Amino acid sequence: EKVWGLTCDQIQADWAAQRIKGLSLKKAILDALFSINNTKTLIKEFDYPVLGPGMMWERCQQVLDRSRSSIQLETPVVRLEHSDSRITHVVAKQAGEIMDLEADQVLSTMPISVLIRQLDPPPPIEVIQAAQGLNYRDFLIVALIINQADVFPDNWIYVHSPQFKVGRIQNFKNWSPAMVPDSGTTCLGMEYFCSEGDQLWRMSDVELLDLASQELAGLQLVGQQVMVEDGVVIRQRKAYPVYDGEYHKHLAVIREYLSGFENLHTIGRNGMHRYNNQDHSMLTGLMAAHNILGADYDLWNVNTERTYHEEFSTRASTPDSSLDTLVAAS
Repeated sequence: EKVWGLTCDQIQADWAAQRIKGLSLKKAILDALFSINNTKTLIKEFDYPVLGPGMMWERCQQVLDRSRSSIQLETPVVRLEHSDSRITHVVAKQAGEIMDLEADQVLSTMPISVLIRQLDPPPPIEVIQAAQGLNYRDFLIVALIINQADVFPDNWIYVHSPQFKVGRIQNFKNWSPAMVPDSGTTCLGMEYFCSEGDQLWRMSDVELLDLASQELAGLQLVGQQVMVEDGVVIRQRKAYPVYDGEYHKHLAVIREYLSGFENLHTIGRNGMHRYNNQDHSMLTGLMAAHNILGADYDLWNVNTERTYHEEFSTRASTPDSSLDTLVAAS
């Protein structure tokens, strides 16, 4: 309820279906007693980049730079022009200047509701109304640097108590010690789920730093002598696509319309309005790239059937030089 801002009787079963495949009380007990791990929600370990997931995208940029591919950062798309079932031009703005790029293939990770607004000519009114009906939750993280070397052994802790506004606390040092350059300190990410324009979102950075510091002390996760040495606030709009009672109907209308474009591929969490994990979002990108090269994957099956992922992994490892190059670069 903290994450979605909805009571449990308003949250759709689709959310649980994506996140809790094959989980039962029996499996959870067996896993706890005998470490029988057959459920994706009980994963014991996974690889983590030493300086965080951003390293993957920095590496990707290096690969693309070597191939002389142009990467434009801080360049928001303002319009997608289309004709005869194809996106013909992507119009973007960089440092106040308009860039008009001829489009061959377009992969979009922007929120699908925003994508609909950017299309020129505009879609039919029922598609625009469907896009307006999609809802999102926004996200704040208040990163606090505290003068304590070790706080708690977990990577993250969920805070369910309504007494506190914080929903989750990340201990970045436990992901990787290199994430905190001073070994005598710890960086804790106090995560708040909110909606743009509500009370939490409107709080200033100073107010949020005070709130997070007070709640950290109130949770008694740190000693009384611990001091907050520094902090920063990061705000992320549309971090979570909401599965409310109407979203399925709206998304079906949008999917039907977008399927008419030959060269447009919507991928990722916001590009598909699906509450996918990072690995699922990356997989939709890989599958879309394979589709551009001639494959025929249904991206909407990602995070629904595990066998579908295994089939993709098997096919992607076939000795096809173009596909091998694609996967290696990605």
